Amino acid sequence: MRDLIAWCAVSGMGGSIVFDKLEDLVRRFEEVLNELGEPDVANNQERFRKLMKEQNDLAPIVETYRKYKAAGQTVEDSLSLLDEENDEEMREMLKEELSNARAEIVSLERELKILLLPKDPNDEKNVIVEIRAGAGGDEAALFAADVFRMYSHYAENNHWKVDTMNSNENGIGGFKEIVFMIDGQGAYSKLKYESGVHRVQRIPVTESGGRIHTSTITVAIMPEAEEVDVELDLNDCKFDVFRASGNGGQCVNTTDSAVRLTHLPTGIVVSCQDEKSQLKNKEKALKVLRSRLYEMELEKKHDAEAQARRSQVGTGDRSEKIRTYNFPQGRVTDHRIKLTLHRLDSILGGDLEEIIDSLIAADQAIRLSGLDEDK
Repeated sequence: MRDLIAWCAVSGMGGSIVFDKLEDLVRRFEEVLNELGEPDVANNQERFRKLMKEQNDLAPIVETYRKYKAAGQTVEDSLSLLDEENDEEMREMLKEELSNARAEIVSLERELKILLLPKDPNDEKNVIVEIRAGAGGDEAALFAADVFRMYSHYAENNHWKVDTMNSNENGIGGFKEIVFMIDGQGAYSKLKYESGVHRVQRIPVTESGGRIHTSTITVAIMPEAEEVDVELDLNDCKFDVFRASGNGGQCVNTTDSAVRLTHLPTGIVVSCQDEKSQLKNKEKALKVLRSRLYEMELEKKHDAEAQARRSQVGTGDRSEKIRTYNFPQGRVTDHRIKLTLHRLDSILGGDLEEIIDSLIAADQAIRLSGLDEDK
């Protein structure tokens, strides 16, 4: 327990009073459960949502802390019984129990440290994803479409909703650019590590010579920004309407429903044309603009923090080459954590869990080691 107390002193948890803090969390968790059991709580949806979120946030900490305490009690009981026990066979059983409990304490202590790390306030937000073809012409655009499908399948696996906001096709099934929203609880916490340059090595379908080409796309992951997150003066925005192009519904290509939004102070331009309604395209364009402005603020904060501590797993640098998809060898390599998996087809089919879990674990390890170095 001393290690946990020392670590919590560094992380701002209050040193020797950390267990009082954890006991407070247990009491609060029980209060929340009691409040949720009140007959009239369901009549106030805002209160109900807040209580449910608080319950979900506290539950893993409380559960882990209770296991930690139980393991600590097992250690104390085993040591006490060892002092009194003379039977050698019973002593061996107690020693094994003691060893297992101590190992469990080490594991639970690490879990508690991770659970007590400061939370990213954006983790529960929806995300807006921008995929753009880079080097490689049509092949890059085709790979952009592959990656769009990869994220769409991943979202489907997590029961999240995908809503396309704007797309620019290249005529042979690829995307020069595609912007879409993934709507689902915790989407940003999972996908925030996907920003950067994704590289593909394969023989293009457009290449008759059979040579392996290397092409790139860029992926940007932005948390959806609410109106309260960004101050946006509509007087700073210029709206233009135009006739949508490319594939679309019956009315998409025959009316001026597409919207181009220019944010004059920053020069950011957002186009949305996937809806038949000009109003809906305008609403989507404003969502993208708010998220881009919010991302700019997050990048400024990230850059300032990066100067004060060593670099961590990237969560926003679009110029960083983060991953290679090698078709001839059937492998995917994430360069940040040096992880190589030889199951390219399943990954492109949306099976991203192992990669994302490994990135989250790497980020947590770096944050924990950073705190340890500050002791």
